[in-house]
Amino acid sequence: MTREVKETFGTGGPPGPGAAPRTSPPAPAALAAKVRTLAPSMTRSMQRVAEAVAGDPAGCAALTVTGLAELTGTSEATVVRTARLLGYPGYRDLRLALAGLAAQQQSGRAPAITTDIAVDDPIADVVAKLAHDEQQTLADTAAGLDTAQLGAAVTALAAARRTDVYGIGASGLVAQDLTQKLLRIGLIAHAHSDPHLAVTNAVQLRAGDVAVAVTHSGSTGDVIEPLRVAFEHGATTVAITGRPDGPVAQYADHVLTTSTARESELRPAAMSSRTGQLLVVDCLFVGVAQRTYERAAPALSASYEALAHRHRSAPPRP
Repeated sequence: MTREVKETFGTGGPPGPGAAPRTSPPAPAALAAKVRTLAPSMTRSMQRVAEAVAGDPAGCAALTVTGLAELTGTSEATVVRTARLLGYPGYRDLRLALAGLAAQQQSGRAPAITTDIAVDDPIADVVAKLAHDEQQTLADTAAGLDTAQLGAAVTALAAARRTDVYGIGASGLVAQDLTQKLLRIGLIAHAHSDPHLAVTNAVQLRAGDVAVAVTHSGSTGDVIEPLRVAFEHGATTVAITGRPDGPVAQYADHVLTTSTARESELRPAAMSSRTGQLLVVDCLFVGVAQRTYERAAPALSASYEALAHRHRSAPPRP
């Protein structure tokens, strides 16, 4: 019998009591990428506001909240909700970011490859900036990860008869990583990047099985559909996502949130958010290995031994 769909859609407002603190507002140069990432989850009126500020930052920076609402044919409340969804505490903060972006565009400085990296940056600076960005993504993900939800997901995975993991594109690579880790400790796991196979396999799941969806946006239909099928057939469902208020959460028993604050035009979800997703996967794996240590340790040893000869140095040439 179909379980009741969870009422977990967010309102776009400020976090409630006990919620994880918000990350810092995105840098001005990241605004356009942020709009592209979040637009699919916005209402049409919010999309009009987001498209306006990304398309004409200088013009919108000069407008009051009332002026922007009139320009986009929306309401002041919609403008404020859009600002918050884009990562700014309020409209005033969004206006400051728009003014900064407009000044940057007018200064003639080298165009940004990412939020902090310009096309003429030395490669040493690129390495340092990317390393800092990756570290911040990991820190943000760790700070926002709900350990109660993580523990519940670990418990389900450790006891699962079978685990199916769904992911498309870059998230598909993360799905494969989780599956390979679980296989190494003797668990039955399958990664599905083909949406048709994902759904046909999800139909076979039942209580005692686990389905994991990996989707940064939280709105990838090819990932949500098999998770819904698994949910309706009684499997325990887990979502690894940057949007805990997105549609995927509707069919997830446990939601594990990754950082969303470090995207840019060249490093979109396919790169930056994958760092956070892989951290969550490692946390799941280590937690499961702890819970199943008596079985996991021999399985790991056996897998290492099976591959040991492939890592030995080749004999010297005569």
